[in-house]
Amino acid sequence: MGRALVPGFPSSLHWLNAAPPSGVALRGWLTVVAFVNVGSAWSTQALHDLQALRARYPGKFRAFAIHVPRFDHERDPRRTMKRAHRFGVTLPLALDADWVAWQQWGARHWPSMVLIDGDGEIVARLEGGDAIAVLDKRLQALADQPEMEDDGIQVRRAREPEMPLQFPTGLAVTQQYLYIADTGHHRVLECNHAGRILRTFGTGAATLNDGDAAHASFNAPCGLTLQRDMLYVADSGNHAVRRINLRTGDTITLVGNGRRGTPKEGPVRDALALSLDTPRAVAVANDQLHIALAGDNKIWTYDLGNAQLTFRAGSGALNVKDGVGSAAAFAQPVALAAVQQTLYVCDAAGSAIRSLQMRDNAVQTLLGQGAWAFGHVDGPRNIAQLQEPQAIALDPDAPLLWIADAGNDRLRSLRLGGGDLATHMLPQPLHGPAGLAVGAGAVWIADTDAHAILRVDPKTGAVQHVPVGE
Repeated sequence: MGRALVPGFPSSLHWLNAAPPSGVALRGWLTVVAFVNVGSAWSTQALHDLQALRARYPGKFRAFAIHVPRFDHERDPRRTMKRAHRFGVTLPLALDADWVAWQQWGARHWPSMVLIDGDGEIVARLEGGDAIAVLDKRLQALADQPEMEDDGIQVRRAREPEMPLQFPTGLAVTQQYLYIADTGHHRVLECNHAGRILRTFGTGAATLNDGDAAHASFNAPCGLTLQRDMLYVADSGNHAVRRINLRTGDTITLVGNGRRGTPKEGPVRDALALSLDTPRAVAVANDQLHIALAGDNKIWTYDLGNAQLTFRAGSGALNVKDGVGSAAAFAQPVALAAVQQTLYVCDAAGSAIRSLQMRDNAVQTLLGQGAWAFGHVDGPRNIAQLQEPQAIALDPDAPLLWIADAGNDRLRSLRLGGGDLATHMLPQPLHGPAGLAVGAGAVWIADTDAHAILRVDPKTGAVQHVPVGE
């Protein structure tokens, strides 16, 4: 059987940062076309790996990324480019809003890559975790060949506006201070409630270094949680969990060796030798630090007393499935909230809120109608819907779980104990909110795509912009 010719790019594709390539562009070069979802942890990691290969093998191949939306809001070109900027996507990127290219090219999974030779024929379809390794091996065989001439494809390097914050996510609040994961600037900020920056942790370089406030570094830090004078950080881009001692200002690494990987189940005593996969959230209760790994859809717990890491739940499959331990499945867990023996989990890709019982590792879905069901519906849990929520926070003064419903750009709350889901109407729109904290009489929102922090009065709904660093 002969090789298949590439079907070309359909005219329905919306090219976001480059001119539409012609059919000729798929000939004469070794080419990779990656079908991805830029909101998926798996896809963004694959794109980062692909971009790293482009840098390692300059002039040996070219690559295009096709974003195929899972959610309605991902059909918006502006929001897709925001996601691309947030997650550092620099390849030529197109939006396949109606899945036309996906179907024509026979893609089946996010992410998947189609490898095309210089004659415009498909030579391989690469899927799964070993796709990059297979591509790397093929490129090694081309290392001694001369570089190809410039392919003429120009990527528009649009940037986000220069602002004090860039894509802030994780928040933590006390009666005096507000802590912010300034994700796009690779740092953590300590502010007063008026937004004045008191201390900065991290140099701003996207690297992994321990040390004092002026020398430590982070890479896209996300979730934050506080226990007494210790601030714990889900250092997502470094695949590590860090701790900032707020008395001394020093940062150390608790878990992770800086490399992406999937830890084996069972107690792990040497947590620093372990590879993690995109930790997005942390929550602490009873000297137990709970960690959500968005890259492999699992929950782990680090014992702060004996420095031992223990698997809690998640099969690794991206799904919304109840059960105990590895019989349960999560769909990109990105936020956590802990109280006593219950851990609440925000499943972004599943548009779901889950509970994990610490006593027996039993997982139950509190809100969510299935892995592919999403929308904006208030009311009883059996009909209520979210769209790709990104953050949750427990209210210390009421039985409420606050939810940043990023896909709908709404602030919502779930009344615990079997209550309903409600939307809180605010006097101004939100923009992809991906961080929440509740304390000091307010709900604090990381209005992520607007690079801003908002303070909401939960009684009146009044919103105040917090002028961080302004």
